[in-house]
Amino acid sequence: MREKIIRGSDNIFKDIGVSDPERTLIRAKIMSHITRIINERDLNQKQAGKILNLPQSKVSNLMNGKLSIFSLEHLFRLLTVLKWDVEIIIKPKSKTETKATTSVLLAT
Repeated sequence: MREKIIRGSDNIFKDIGVSDPERTLIRAKIMSHITRIINERDLNQKQAGKILNLPQSKVSNLMNGKLSIFSLEHLFRLLTVLKWDVEIIIKPKSKTETKATTSVLLAT
């Protein structure tokens, strides 16, 4: 018997039934971006912790994607400490959207 394959959406957290999947995906993307910054600067977790004012264990949690530990506000603060600007744009939903959304655009 063949297994049925179901194509997922663009949001894995929605697919697995996480509450508030948009915000969870945003946190995951930002945490991944912070991890990339740390790696590009060739910092170990202890060095990154000193810059971010976090214990090494929290940096480990951040770099390993422990989503429940970090709020969006905290992640925004960490980005600014790393000298990245954070811009928030609030606008009406477009007429083509069925509902308003929350999204993040990561510039490189």
